Amino acid sequence: MRASNADRERFSKILHDAMAEGRLTVNELEERLDQVYAAKTYGELEPLVRDLPGHQVVPRLQTRPQPMAAPVPPTARVGGRGTSSSAIAVMSGSERKGAWVVPPTFNAVAVMGGVEIDLTHATFEAGETVIQAFALMGGIEITVPEDVTVYVNGSGFMGGFANSVRTQGPPGSPIVRITGFAMMGGVDVRPPKKRKDNNVREIED
Repeated sequence: MRASNADRERFSKILHDAMAEGRLTVNELEERLDQVYAAKTYGELEPLVRDLPGHQVVPRLQTRPQPMAAPVPPTARVGGRGTSSSAIAVMSGSERKGAWVVPPTFNAVAVMGGVEIDLTHATFEAGETVIQAFALMGGIEITVPEDVTVYVNGSGFMGGFANSVRTQGPPGSPIVRITGFAMMGGVDVRPPKKRKDNNVREIED
């Protein structure tokens, strides 16, 4: 049975929870996440969580047909091949900003460190992107411009997800879904910082 993006997200959450509980190291988490997002079938996903609690409750791919999405006009934001699939900071910092191409699935991991992801000048390989964020005693900042629609549904323990982006992008705009887990850390989703008007003159006494 072919695996869906939703299946990969569920398996990814089990791995992140195991990392937060100390059952997996950061290196093991990164290695298994690479295999999760490279998996084509459900059978390739199951062995990756077989030794972890919670694997019994992972539902199989639903056979119910999904409604067809209405076609959207092409946008300059979508196109190209992903240039980076992850940003990992362990007692350090990592950033993805400027002109770059975001793959359909992107992993951000901050362990006692900070990760900055700026989508202001980014393009997207697909019309819908999932950013899986995991913060342990660290922080992840994600900047989302007005012409991108964003949905945030992560969970936290002694930490959390903050979303100050309230506008929805125009029809046909890329969709970014931000999910994951924050423990004694935080994930902050925010709009781009406004530039100061250079025409404003200071009045000297």
